[in-house]
Amino acid sequence: MSETAAPTTAAASVTSSRGRGARITLRVVQVLLALFFGAASALPKLIAHSSAAETFDEMGWGSAGMYAIGILELAGAVALLVPVLQSVAAMALSALLVGAFVVQLTVFDGENAATPVILIVPLLVIAWARRERNAELLRSVRRRG
Repeated sequence: MSETAAPTTAAASVTSSRGRGARITLRVVQVLLALFFGAASALPKLIAHSSAAETFDEMGWGSAGMYAIGILELAGAVALLVPVLQSVAAMALSALLVGAFVVQLTVFDGENAATPVILIVPLLVIAWARRERNAELLRSVRRRG
């Protein structure tokens, strides 16, 4: 009986180590995306850096649109790091990037249209992988309501 138990234990160990590696990789991707959205994307908008201000003026959205998008990006970046909000944050940031893709195609002739598409892929992976937290979030909201 111990001969059959050893392969099962070894297989479980390999599966467990793969699962752990996948969780760590996913967490690293979440942190990197949170840093990107917080520092590289939201911050220039929130401090009204000239490059962001010019872009939003060109779109016709002005400073109000710039600050609104910056706040949404910063909120999404923070929420990517909060376990119960990770899936929802990834979905919300993906929706924001769909809008960015459309703007890139319509206003800027597709100049940087690949960037939002590239960022959507890991966000959708996060949304899927962390989806079990959505039920926990829903229960929490229902308790408070």
